[in-house]
Amino acid sequence: MNVDRLVTMANDIGHFFGAEPRPEDRVAGVANHLSRFWDARMRRQIIAYAREQGGRDLADHVREAVLGLPDPPARS
Repeated sequence: MNVDRLVTMANDIGHFFGAEPRPEDRVAGVANHLSRFWDARMRRQIIAYAREQGGRDLADHVREAVLGLPDPPARS
């Protein structure tokens, strides 16, 4: 999937959780959503984008959530 599309989707999720009053709840909400609803391939791409390119287009709490995700399982 195109990384620009993943960034847009992740930021949309981040916008939803941006209403949480505590920053740690925003980060946890995004991380939980990505872990539960994104497939491993999508998570691998967004994590690589954040690690290798700095995730400059991600909202701050979204970048923090992405960088805190565990590495998805290797492809079989």
